[in-house]
Amino acid sequence: MSTAILVDAAYFLYRARRVYNIDINNPEQVVNTLYDMCLEHVDGSKLYRILVYDCAPLDKKSHHPITNEFVDFSQLPGARFRQEFHNHLKRKRKVALRLGYLSGHNWIIKPDKIKRLLNNEILVSDLEHFDVVYDIDQKEVDIKIGLDIASLAYKRLVKQIILISGDGDFVPAAKLARREGIDVILDPMWGCINPSLHEHIDGLKSTSPRPRN
Repeated sequence: MSTAILVDAAYFLYRARRVYNIDINNPEQVVNTLYDMCLEHVDGSKLYRILVYDCAPLDKKSHHPITNEFVDFSQLPGARFRQEFHNHLKRKRKVALRLGYLSGHNWIIKPDKIKRLLNNEILVSDLEHFDVVYDIDQKEVDIKIGLDIASLAYKRLVKQIILISGDGDFVPAAKLARREGIDVILDPMWGCINPSLHEHIDGLKSTSPRPRN
């Protein structure tokens, strides 16, 4: 039975901090961990492909509204990590990288600081560097996941799809795949999921180490 494994990279990176004893800032080690975790689900000879969904780093420049410091988002540590993370993924056998993009337009004040401002507990002049963040939205990742699930199902390319994710955005696509006879397994990496998701999958299985708390 051929199997496709679909990985929400942002979710994997979030959970990997909890379940793996690795240097989360080492792109090569993180990619090797992701790859090994996926192979725990399936015999390599039955693996159709590992599809990893992420966003390319934000390629924008701006000035910080508090400090007026020039910020090149593409050169920040998180962006450089993502670039290397993607490069290592591309070198792995049977791995395909599906990239959406990040959209950002404005700096925003953190919610807790807005509340204090509205309550007259602080003044705008009291705001510090880390009290504002650049507002960024992830685009097209969920659409790409849904399209790939539909394509895999309609073209009868696999018999099983394993989703490494933690939210319910995949539900419509999972319903379609199940109607087409595909076995849909969810791996939330021991994360909590909404109980209602159980009715839209055929099984729940995490192959990563179970965190103690």
